[in-house]
Amino acid sequence: MFKIDIKIAPSVLACDLSALADESIKVYEAGAHMLHLDVMDGHFVPNITFGAPVIKTLRKKLPILFDVHLMISKPYDYIKDFADAGADIITFHLEAESPAEETISLIKSFGKKVGISIKPNTPATEVFKYLPHIDMVLVMSVEPGFGGQSFIEGSIDKIREIRKEAARLGLDTDIQVDGGIDDKTVRLVSEAGANVFVAGSYIFKDDYKKAIDLLIKNAEEAKSL
Repeated sequence: MFKIDIKIAPSVLACDLSALADESIKVYEAGAHMLHLDVMDGHFVPNITFGAPVIKTLRKKLPILFDVHLMISKPYDYIKDFADAGADIITFHLEAESPAEETISLIKSFGKKVGISIKPNTPATEVFKYLPHIDMVLVMSVEPGFGGQSFIEGSIDKIREIRKEAARLGLDTDIQVDGGIDDKTVRLVSEAGANVFVAGSYIFKDDYKKAIDLLIKNAEEAKSL
């Protein structure tokens, strides 16, 4: 039986972006395990954020693991840019235009961990064949593009399906969930089998350490049930 560690990944999309480096350092010092960096191109999702140059600059400021989530139409074309910028995990969408197998191989060629993300309307079964070749599945529990959305409860069953299939294959795959995560919903998705929790507005609204500690506590309690 694998021991699957709980990890908190604050989404900087919800922080004061005029002080991105300072905010990132604060959540790192507050106990975050990784920093979730949403890259949006205004085409795959209806929003634009930042790209590799910003991540490269931020990389110089702190040693935390960089969890880069590519919400872009053609991720394959930009893998080298984000690898060179300092990404540790590169996650791309299965619904994007790039071929999944080739994108996985390219990410691995740079020595980076690979994540595949699926939108709320994509069935869990779509990622099953890739599980032996990737490190993480990101289940979107909101429609990607903007922070502060409400949690979609249908994602719970999807997480449960993926964890069951990973266990059947003997894999300790990380299952990340992003969207509407707070001290209550973290219990639901942790019990279902998720272990990496992306939280934005819940963490950045007040006391960063208190929020992170409570997410960890509630996730651990739910997992032990």
